[in-house]
Amino acid sequence: MSPRVAFLAASVVFAASPAWPQGESSVLYRCPGNDYNNTLTPSEAEKLHCKKVEDAAVSVVRSPGRAASAGEPVPAAAAAAEVRESPESTAMRARANNSRRQLETRLHSEETKLARLEQEFNGGDPERRKDETNLQTYLDRVARMRTEITRRQIDIAEMRRELDKLPTNR
Repeated sequence: MSPRVAFLAASVVFAASPAWPQGESSVLYRCPGNDYNNTLTPSEAEKLHCKKVEDAAVSVVRSPGRAASAGEPVPAAAAAAEVRESPESTAMRARANNSRRQLETRLHSEETKLARLEQEFNGGDPERRKDETNLQTYLDRVARMRTEITRRQIDIAEMRRELDKLPTNR
């Protein structure tokens, strides 16, 4: 068990009384991102896409990741989710690293092909081949090369954008 998991497990505090007083004015809402709130009005909760929590036993957990003020409740379900996500986040990180490596390899390959193609293109004036006795045949090849260069540049730009979205290696 990691030190963080041990700390979380040791810091779970079960309240002897309900965490929030029961009654109409203290409704508990679960908002996106597992954020729990009991200070919202029904209209605010609807705007934030929060769901009303019915008959939920709420536990208070002090999170080691942030400085919690005294009396700031954190549901045990959220802490348990953090504990459960540890192996999952490791697997996600491994998949992201694998994706990054594959994308970097493909990007390098495409950049190499583009460099070769641009060198052969010679700024729009490639050398004529022996089989290009007809001017139109030569011009068609130049147009195909120009199109291929443009397509590869677009592909490379897209791969770079995808790489920027992936988390960096840690």
